[in-house]
Amino acid sequence: MDVPGSLTAQLYLLAYDPRKERVVMNHRFPYLMRAAALTDLLFAGRIADDDGKARVVSEAPLGDPVLDDLLQQLAQSKPRPWRHWIGKDGRTTVRAVRDELVRRRWVKVELRRPFLIFTSTHVRVRDTRVVKRLTARVTRALTGPLSRVGDREAALVGLAAIGELGTVLPRAKRQTHEQRITQLSERGGPVTPALRKVIQQAHAASNS
Repeated sequence: MDVPGSLTAQLYLLAYDPRKERVVMNHRFPYLMRAAALTDLLFAGRIADDDGKARVVSEAPLGDPVLDDLLQQLAQSKPRPWRHWIGKDGRTTVRAVRDELVRRRWVKVELRRPFLIFTSTHVRVRDTRVVKRLTARVTRALTGPLSRVGDREAALVGLAAIGELGTVLPRAKRQTHEQRITQLSERGGPVTPALRKVIQQAHAASNS
């Protein structure tokens, strides 16, 4: 059983709740998807950190519509802070990730009509073994030897924790592994602390 290669796709699939049989999103999810896409571009060598700003170093496409679209956005702009890109067009990115997963048959979209007056859209993972495999990666990163955790796995855990992705890292688990999560988050590059800041600011604004 293979798993998608991008962090955006992996985190989207990790949002799947097997009890509810659908992908569950919180208000932080759009920021999480943007941060994951930026981290993907960093790892692919398409962008780099330039004194706290995202700078394009190569416009060569990756063949992933989500990442290539974001890369073009960055290329057509002057270097801007990571927080700017995390907070921009998040919902559009969520839909783009979903549509690409649908196209590649990782998920399917179901329209349900619990009441006659409206319909709701649910996203269901076609083969939940992929979610179990990704969850196992997170568990190994949290409990196995730190030296054996790759940068992508470290970023996956760090982003999921900061985005409070409760389907894979509920509060109790985040608290239990707080020290390890901090160590892994430090390896995620400049996007991880920027995501934390964006979420903190959004939370403060909602409570003001």
